[in-house]
Amino acid sequence: MRHLSATQVARLVQADPAARPYYRALADGVRALIMDGQIPVRVRMPAERHLAETLKVSRTTVTAAYDLLRERGYLESRQGSGSWTALPDPATAPDNPWLSADGDGLVQLQCAAPPAPAVLREAMIEAVDDIPRYGMGNGYDPMGLPVLRERIAAYYTAKGVATRPEQIIVTTGSQHALQLVIGLLVRPGDAVVVESPTYPHPMEAARHRGARIVPVGISHEGWQQDLVAGAMRQSGARLAYLMPDFHNPTGALMEDPVRAAVAGAARRAGTMLLVDETWGELALDDVPPTSPMAAFDTDSRVISVGSASKLWWGGLRIGWVRTTAALARSLALFRSSVDIASPVLEQLVVARLFDRLEETRAERRRTLRASRDALVSGLREHLPEWTFAVPRGGGTLWVRLDTAATPLAEAALAHGLRLAPGPWFGLEGTLEGYLRLPFTHPPGLLAEAITRLRAARDHGPTGTPLTPDSLIAMV
Repeated sequence: MRHLSATQVARLVQADPAARPYYRALADGVRALIMDGQIPVRVRMPAERHLAETLKVSRTTVTAAYDLLRERGYLESRQGSGSWTALPDPATAPDNPWLSADGDGLVQLQCAAPPAPAVLREAMIEAVDDIPRYGMGNGYDPMGLPVLRERIAAYYTAKGVATRPEQIIVTTGSQHALQLVIGLLVRPGDAVVVESPTYPHPMEAARHRGARIVPVGISHEGWQQDLVAGAMRQSGARLAYLMPDFHNPTGALMEDPVRAAVAGAARRAGTMLLVDETWGELALDDVPPTSPMAAFDTDSRVISVGSASKLWWGGLRIGWVRTTAALARSLALFRSSVDIASPVLEQLVVARLFDRLEETRAERRRTLRASRDALVSGLREHLPEWTFAVPRGGGTLWVRLDTAATPLAEAALAHGLRLAPGPWFGLEGTLEGYLRLPFTHPPGLLAEAITRLRAARDHGPTGTPLTPDSLIAMV
């Protein structure tokens, strides 16, 4: 294992000796260096005694700093083996965005999820009326209700991809769908290609399976097809996770020629493509029509995942997988280790909502476009140093900052904001210079959020400006 000497750590951290309490400044300095990649993960830190002597502080001070780093998940220790750098487990970290309590008085800008559309109540009432005909059975259908699978299959067929209901399995949300596919197909040691930045949950699911994560860069300008092809070929990837439709977080849209090229490259590399279409129905501007990635699939290696969460409502917790009939059946058998079936009432609601697809598209386009434009104009007015590309759809801006994202997110809590800093969407502490901002909130709320965001950037949590020199000493 690599190690750092006490002299090297002292030179890197450069914490202000006058900072009070000093142990927090020291811990924050080490954490910032880990997040920026200047101190790699799994590097042995110097012994507390040696670092205290080098810094000319008490050993108690260094012990307190190490304790704070361990508490935050940036340091691991074992008796007799020393301490080494780490990254917090997203499933248990205190700033995990999915564990944030709503209604805590903070503006929830860490989550990109729109509220329910106007048609939801009517669809729910109709679904309740449908319940009696299903109540005579046991309610367990691992593949999903036939009425919903038929509508999903018809949806794909209308988009130019002939699909039978047997090719559809209904899941308890898209995240459940992604976990099922990864859990069934990925073995320990397999290479899995992911975009960078990317939606974090599939990456974590692959890690839990013991996979090797192979990142390929993407920007708001889109994908470099030769880089994607090279990553699949050189790594011998078992699976590649892609989000070609208004990519989260960049908002990029993959054009059809690139989709065709990526599908062809996957075929030559022997890689399965796990394609997340969660944002696919949320075009906000007039964009050239694109085809589902499955339209370019000639040998059944494209697995498509969809969801009711963005077009309709996340509270429904209904997603689906489109694949071969054989793999759909295998997924249904595999899911028994996770759950038995998705809720019947919610499936009936989504089946009814498919009958209102165009109506919901129009509502989402109107409301999200207004929110996007408000967020864009507010940032340009109040934070002109930050740069971004305006996406043509989806629900998020990927913003390049003039400061570090993680300290900004910590400071924002004191100003009533929860944020999604760039490292949530990257690997090993990368993307510290970026922030994902959703435009799924009403324009008025976003205007207030920008005011708070500017205050957090300018003044930190307690009136201290977030300059580069002050970031490492920030409590």
